[in-house]
Amino acid sequence: MLSEQLFSSICGPPLAANTAVSKDVGIYTHSVNPSWAVKATFKKSSAPPHSLAVSDTHVFAAQDQKAHVHVYSRLRGTQEALVPFQERIRCLTLAGDVLVLGTAEGRLMLWETCTGRQVTTPPCHVQAVSCLAVTPYHVLSASEDSNINVWSLARLLELGADPGHGPDLALSNHRGAITDLVVGPSTNAETNLCVSASKDKTCILWNYRSGQVLRTLLFPAAPLCISLDPCARALFVSAEDGGLYLVELFGDKPLLGSRSAELASIVVQVDAPLGVADDDAGPASCLVLNCDGTAVFTSHAKGKILRWSLTDGGHPSEMANLNAPVTNLVFVPFMPDHKPCRTATVVKPNQTQRQYTFTTQLKGHLNGTGKFGEMLNSTGIHSQALENAMLSISAPTSGAEDDSKLLKENEELRAIIEEQRALQKATMQYQEGNTA
Repeated sequence: MLSEQLFSSICGPPLAANTAVSKDVGIYTHSVNPSWAVKATFKKSSAPPHSLAVSDTHVFAAQDQKAHVHVYSRLRGTQEALVPFQERIRCLTLAGDVLVLGTAEGRLMLWETCTGRQVTTPPCHVQAVSCLAVTPYHVLSASEDSNINVWSLARLLELGADPGHGPDLALSNHRGAITDLVVGPSTNAETNLCVSASKDKTCILWNYRSGQVLRTLLFPAAPLCISLDPCARALFVSAEDGGLYLVELFGDKPLLGSRSAELASIVVQVDAPLGVADDDAGPASCLVLNCDGTAVFTSHAKGKILRWSLTDGGHPSEMANLNAPVTNLVFVPFMPDHKPCRTATVVKPNQTQRQYTFTTQLKGHLNGTGKFGEMLNSTGIHSQALENAMLSISAPTSGAEDDSKLLKENEELRAIIEEQRALQKATMQYQEGNTA
């Protein structure tokens, strides 16, 4: 049976003298189904919100108020490296094998974990970078200065490019610090959706390629963390008042798209929460949905991880109490995208180096059954080759109009060739007469 894995991290000292919780553990791996259980732990980590990233081989955790990132090997279950940087790291995320980091000085740092190459931008925000979001083609950085910058990932990683260039676009409609940022799964320029949450009690839906504000949502309290469902049809918001809010983007009254009856400039008031967490949980620091969007999990300042039921009146159930502020939740997809290689050992970043060694581990068999291997090892003629030959024979011939055009072109070429031959013959005769 497929089992979803949820990674969680804590930040800060224990809240109480609880001997049931292991000491020095900073990151947990939980099995969500068929039953909740702790599968693995990683020690000596204190990661603030938006500072945990998980790949298929490693776990990356920025450390609170420090310029360090701890790297843990999922395969060996131990800490692999402690990576220092020049500035304090406030948030991080993964874009493939590239770790994107936001600093307290408002910069972006990109670290290629396979080569050790590091790219650093100038200060792109006037305050600290508070959260990051990535797509296959873009990096979005949000800050406490209330602005969001959109960067081209290819431009940032281009070899020999000037690292001093600025972002492609700036989104600046908020009036307070950005608390969270998420992007939708679409890569079409017309449907590039991102959602930002701010302390000004609003969430704004953007087209981050054009900079257009698609809709502004106003909440009774400041939204702290947000998440889109896997199809980007609904937005989940956890606010300072402990409420979990559900906003359907394409419901009976669509907020987006051609069926929306209101102008994008009209602010939508969101009043009724789906449910409210108990006071002993504390404010939420992170919100995630499982892979099929049927369950919502929130982490809280008083050590609890809550699971919200979407069909049972929205009352949350407590899944775990880690006895310290839980700051991050990250789901690992149980059906990840196929990649031909993976990072077995990370290479520490080096900003001054100009020559790099690509270190990776190939996945699968090198003598795999590719098309050439199948045709080489088949008895007689391969069935696919026979099928392609039969299809080419039975394919309809070109029309009479195309044939006549080809014949006409052939006649013109023949006339040109005959003319060249006659000219060559006359030239040879002329030269022979002069020689005699």
